[in-house]
Amino acid sequence: MNRLAGTDLVVSPIGLGAAGLGGEYGPVAAETARATVRAALDAGITLIDVSPYYGRTVAETVLGEALRGVDRDSYVLATKVGRYDVDSFDFSADRVVRSVEESLRRLGTDHIDLIQCHDIEFGDLDQVVEETVPALRALQQKGLVRAVGITGFPLPALVSVAGRVPVDTVLSYCHYTLQNSTLREHLPFFGERGIGVLNASPLSMGLLTEAGPPAWHPASAQLRAACAEAAAFCRREGTDIARLALQFAVALPGVASTIVGMVDPETVGRNLAWAAEPADAGLVAAVREILGDQHDAEWPVGRPENSR
Repeated sequence: MNRLAGTDLVVSPIGLGAAGLGGEYGPVAAETARATVRAALDAGITLIDVSPYYGRTVAETVLGEALRGVDRDSYVLATKVGRYDVDSFDFSADRVVRSVEESLRRLGTDHIDLIQCHDIEFGDLDQVVEETVPALRALQQKGLVRAVGITGFPLPALVSVAGRVPVDTVLSYCHYTLQNSTLREHLPFFGERGIGVLNASPLSMGLLTEAGPPAWHPASAQLRAACAEAAAFCRREGTDIARLALQFAVALPGVASTIVGMVDPETVGRNLAWAAEPADAGLVAAVREILGDQHDAEWPVGRPENSR
């Protein structure tokens, strides 16, 4: 277990990403979703990360049902505010306060351990600094949340906000993977400020899997093709690119937890077994070579000014 810097929260090295439980990567039966949550808890996973955006409240609702009757002190519950649909963002103080109240009801709890501003690159960063975070701090004073963080894709947006207003955590996704490892460069910045770091989506939202990414994935055709070539190489070498990707991601020092999406109990067991093994350095180097100029390639997300 690791203490999440900037907080008094203790989290498992692998966290359960609950986006898939809301059907973001395909239909998941409610019974299967509940079994997945229970399997994760039984296996020692304590951090669960969700959002009202995932499944448009479905993930939170299913998660609340799965956690009913579970000792509240046995897990760390993280959810988010600010994003509610594909193009629906509202970081105003009034809306995020109501969002927390709604999440508390759906999750069936009296407090949220970590509340996070979701995908801040789609909002006005000045508003996040001057309005959103202070509103969440007020809820912290009331005991409704224990810690306050920010999430997003462009690292410049996370660095900008974290440098202007005290936050407890940052959640970065798709930025410490076999394909993109730029999060490492920013760890000293967050560490100097006592900010806990969470690394999400080590499989780059499906890019680093045998099946490949979903249709909505924003990666370019060139990046998709390079990752498909890398997956085929791993297959020929007798392994799964997802296995190598997970092993690579969990080895980054300075990250409290790597959050992995899991949608069935079998995947929970498989991922924990994979994560316990070291990555093959030779395979990692070969995959990097295959990716070539697509290594560290990104895709445009959010307001352009928030990616600079």
